[in-house]
Amino acid sequence: MEACHPPQQSNGTSYGAMALAIITLEVFAGMWINAFIVCVLCIAWVKKKTLNSNEKILLLLGCSRISFLCDAWLYHFLSKIFPNLLHFQTILQVLASIGTSFNYSNLWISACLCGFYCIKIANFRNSFFIYLKVKIDRMVPWLLLGTEILALAISIITYVLGETLQRSNINFTGQENFWEVTIRKDKHLFSSHFLAGLVLTASFLVVTFSAVFLLFSLWRHKRMMQTNSMKDLNMDAHIRAMKSVLSFLVMYSINFVCLILTIIYTTKKENIMTLLIYIYLYAFPGVHSLILIFSNPKLEKALLKFLSCVKWEFFMK
Repeated sequence: MEACHPPQQSNGTSYGAMALAIITLEVFAGMWINAFIVCVLCIAWVKKKTLNSNEKILLLLGCSRISFLCDAWLYHFLSKIFPNLLHFQTILQVLASIGTSFNYSNLWISACLCGFYCIKIANFRNSFFIYLKVKIDRMVPWLLLGTEILALAISIITYVLGETLQRSNINFTGQENFWEVTIRKDKHLFSSHFLAGLVLTASFLVVTFSAVFLLFSLWRHKRMMQTNSMKDLNMDAHIRAMKSVLSFLVMYSINFVCLILTIIYTTKKENIMTLLIYIYLYAFPGVHSLILIFSNPKLEKALLKFLSCVKWEFFMK
């Protein structure tokens, strides 16, 4: 989705320099946070020779977000420092397509994580839900593979649509009807934007329904425990999952609105509105990963241990 990248042109140097500085800080902070998750999980993988389903999702999510942030920063850096380089349409389309693939992968794996929490922790007597709860660990690798294939397929479609649109611009002559060319371009843009909106809406619905089902399961479980005057460890699991999913739902909702706004502002020149949108979009992968760290006991313990070692080294110097 080309809308995931900042506009190529700017009305002035102030917005461009400020955007590059802020986004660079956000990107590198997000990369360090996600690299920490990947390192901790890879070390655990080497020690245990295996990973559970939750760790597999987190590992792929961390790798996807690092790749997305690298591509986004490279695109933004080239557009500001070497604007003439992006006049080569091949470079522009390749970077946009790679960014599209990583962005969709990031969003869908995040949605899969919320769905996994819901299926694993929520309690419903529905036979299909029970079947999913039993089979979910076996389904996770295939689900992640399907997610990556889907993201790659959509990025290829986006690339083809972009190439078709560019070819129609090159082949345009003064003898051709201007309105016919405009209608053709609008059709290509509509197809690209419709595809992007469909993917974003589907992932957003997965996150929303996961949060609703978890909230309903927590409410019903709490009422049952109060009736029986009992305490259950499952209550703590519900609450931890709800904190993670609800915080993600709030961030995902804002992220969803920002991504829709990037589609609307695709053809607009850069202004303060687009700057704020991209600042949030680039902050999202790092901030949400930080929330995941503090909602995961193993990752939180590793982070606190790492920070204590860094603090000790600092005082020793």
